[in-house]
Amino acid sequence: MTTSPSSPATDDSPAAGDPPRDDGTGLGPRAAAVLVFGSSAAVLVVEIVALRLLAPYLGLTLETSTMVIGVALTAIALGSWLGGRVADQVDPLRLIAPALGVSGVVVALTPLLLRTTAEWSPALLLLVASATLLVPGALLSAVTPFVTKLRLTSLTETGTVVGRLSGVGTFGAIVGTVLTGFVLVSRLPVSSILIGLGTLLVLGAALVGWRARRWRRAAAVALATVVAGSLATGFAPGGCDAETRYHCAQVVTDPDRDGGRTLVLDGLSHSYVDVEDPTHLKFAYVRAIASVVDTSFPGGEPLTAHHIGGGGLTLPRYLAAVRPGTRSTVSEIDGGVVRIDRDRFGLGPSAATGIDVRVEDGRLGLRGLEEGGHDLVVGDAFGGVSVPWHLTTSQALEDVRRALDEDGLYVANLIDHGALAFARAEVATLAATFEHVALLGKPADIGLDPTASTVGGNLVVVASDRPLDAPAIQKALDARDVGWRITTGDDLADWTGDARILTDDHAPVDQLLQPDRTRTAR
Repeated sequence: MTTSPSSPATDDSPAAGDPPRDDGTGLGPRAAAVLVFGSSAAVLVVEIVALRLLAPYLGLTLETSTMVIGVALTAIALGSWLGGRVADQVDPLRLIAPALGVSGVVVALTPLLLRTTAEWSPALLLLVASATLLVPGALLSAVTPFVTKLRLTSLTETGTVVGRLSGVGTFGAIVGTVLTGFVLVSRLPVSSILIGLGTLLVLGAALVGWRARRWRRAAAVALATVVAGSLATGFAPGGCDAETRYHCAQVVTDPDRDGGRTLVLDGLSHSYVDVEDPTHLKFAYVRAIASVVDTSFPGGEPLTAHHIGGGGLTLPRYLAAVRPGTRSTVSEIDGGVVRIDRDRFGLGPSAATGIDVRVEDGRLGLRGLEEGGHDLVVGDAFGGVSVPWHLTTSQALEDVRRALDEDGLYVANLIDHGALAFARAEVATLAATFEHVALLGKPADIGLDPTASTVGGNLVVVASDRPLDAPAIQKALDARDVGWRITTGDDLADWTGDARILTDDHAPVDQLLQPDRTRTAR
């Protein structure tokens, strides 16, 4: 029987050309919304957590972030495209449970797979990381076209159904992003987040499979795999003493000194502190900064100092010990690191130590400083293996200059390798902001040893509007047996060459850095 053009199709009689309707196996609107919302949210949770999981091995750099985002977007595009094609050929209700189940297993096993690969076969890390992002991302993204196909029971509602589910999916992605960034990461280890998410996905697969009377045995196997993988993750290499909002943190005890502690963040030694003797300085760059400060201000005179980046608070502790009465404010973005300072490194209250630690971004901390109220500003903030770009620009350095008094001093720790393009650019930027600039480093790094086979590591740059006493600084470096040299004036200008000045509008710090990601102590 045919339907006349003047007779509208009813809900029980689809119009000509409409997909056949199967109320016995279709999804209701609430179930459809939950599936699309949950799968979209899960994709973003995995993407954000993957950045933190890879940071200890690849660094928290622009390249790492770009790779993760690129793979995630590829997975979304691939899953949406192929999911739509497959949904036109196979009953979509048969596909949802496997997509959720396989995704859940891969997500739950991701911490184990990545940490084991990083330990035993680093060359394969990028491949494994891409697979652990691509597989669940594509399968979860395919859920939306599967559900859309099931909900399209009438061509007259195509726009409504597709628009509604697209909006629900986008909202799910937003919730997944916000929930992960503001709640989950600050409260749970990344391994727990992924294992928990994987378990939820497998349970979701089991529920869908039970409703469709399929995949029950497969769901049980998937859940067992998740449980086994979760237990194995506890024995995987690369564990942390604490997972902070930004880092995988470890505290390593020095076997040669009872009070010695090294703070390791994402596999990189950030600070060494002797909790019993804060005047013991181990890292060469810290001894270099101490040499500059000791020779630039009268001995024992208390200072008003600001520190961009806290870590183990080595320098604030040193200043408090050798210059009683010194007031140090510290901008440390990671509250978890501050907790380690208090719990493991014995940091006391600010009234007793003179050290006031503020959990804040370094650039925002600079803007809040009193104009001309500081003798010293120390820059020692790192995101992964480089100084965060927004702390390197001429605008940021103007904020530093504004906070210093007329005889104030800015001292910063830099890391660079190879051609030292970033270090040269930062020195050029400082020279455009301050009257006097000096660079401290190994002779090979500052052009005094052209025969050296390797170049790179830590450098310390000093800037001020008052003249710098280079001979006195060099004498202090020699006394501390740092093995570094200082260069200023024309020699430094020749070393800097035509390096670009970094600005808020253009500061390609990650690109200027050489791809040498060697994880060595700072």
